[in-house]
Amino acid sequence: MNRREFLGLAAAGAAMGGCTSVSATREAQGRILFGACRGVGDTKAMKAAGYDFFEGSVGGMLQPDKSDAEWQKQRDAVLGAALPIRSCNGFIPGKFRLTGPAADPAPALDYAERACRRADIVGCKYLVFGSGGARNVPGDFCDKDRKNWPDLQKGRDQYAAFCAELAKRIADCKVSVVIEPLCPNESNIINFVWQGVQIVKEIGSPRVQQLADLFHMIMGREDAASIVQAGCRLKHCHIAEKTTRTCPGLKGDGSEFVPYFAALRRIGYTGGVSCECGWGDKKDFEKNLATSLALMKKLAGQA
Repeated sequence: MNRREFLGLAAAGAAMGGCTSVSATREAQGRILFGACRGVGDTKAMKAAGYDFFEGSVGGMLQPDKSDAEWQKQRDAVLGAALPIRSCNGFIPGKFRLTGPAADPAPALDYAERACRRADIVGCKYLVFGSGGARNVPGDFCDKDRKNWPDLQKGRDQYAAFCAELAKRIADCKVSVVIEPLCPNESNIINFVWQGVQIVKEIGSPRVQQLADLFHMIMGREDAASIVQAGCRLKHCHIAEKTTRTCPGLKGDGSEFVPYFAALRRIGYTGGVSCECGWGDKKDFEKNLATSLALMKKLAGQA
């Protein structure tokens, strides 16, 4: 299915009152929450600047490769942070193989399930499933009609099957895994929001939802309309400036984000927007925290 076909089906779904309906999500109350991908040690400065949450890494915060006893110290640090941990990224390490002829999902599923259950313990609502190293379709997984070309459809189906099986395993959890599209130079499957939403719809579980990374959308030239079509399936966002992948407002005026925030406002989005980016000189970190938050609030109409 291409994007045009997807948008047509999404419009039909909206007409029938489906999840993609804009009217259904406009009624959401509250506001967009803002965070940043930083460690526990930075949460005091983030709180002072006015941020709502922090986003850590699965490996660093949840440590699925360690025993419960080994994780206890980090668990206590996360629970004692100045801000709540709302999300974690870096879900599946590249040491696991999710696609291709050597795909071995079993150990990755065990790792992922442990991460999800620990996320519930610390109150982390979303685990970001980008994981390009684990999901990229290897070159030796060839398309039968095009030699020396990865079979991207089969790889995509393997990725979707992994998500579906994980959703079954964590059906009793509160955390949701959010599919993160990565721009074409970082991943050869799931490059666009609309492609992720296809998988979310196929699985049909609240445990698998969608993320929109504004940096990747801009780099991949994906229209903001994909956010509208994602509707209430969109649960989390990332943001960084296009040119230098820095925090909003460090190099630019934020104009590149205008259509995307307009789309978020249109669907009544009240999820998180997390800065996944560089912050410039260390000495300017607190100042840049404030600059970025002020710009994002302005874009969101919350200034």
